[in-house]
Amino acid sequence: MSTALVTDLTIFVLALLVGIEVIGKVPATLHTPLMSAANSIHGIVIVGALLIGLTAHNAVGYILAFVAAFFAAANVVGGYVVTGRMLKMFRRKAAPAPAKAAPAPQPAEAAGAAEPRESVRS
Repeated sequence: MSTALVTDLTIFVLALLVGIEVIGKVPATLHTPLMSAANSIHGIVIVGALLIGLTAHNAVGYILAFVAAFFAAANVVGGYVVTGRMLKMFRRKAAPAPAKAAPAPQPAEAAGAAEPRESVRS
């Protein structure tokens, strides 16, 4: 194995362990609100995955770059989806539309004349 590959694998494993440790310390009641908005930070992980892909010179490096980019992108998209769903829960519901009232009677109907009068021509 080359030293560059060992360095990339070491960084990958250390980042994985640090991420698990940080997420594990967040209480369950705060996990969803806190992590859903913070997942956009994984854009940095996507940049890191792209850098690994640029510096890779073998199949293992390319596979690691692809896996890192895939999981980071899934985390970013998932974070925004969860945030959107949480925000929908706090929206006020639209007030129900008032029921349509019956139309007001016309003056001819009010007087009891059901049929219109014919005009008399002289």
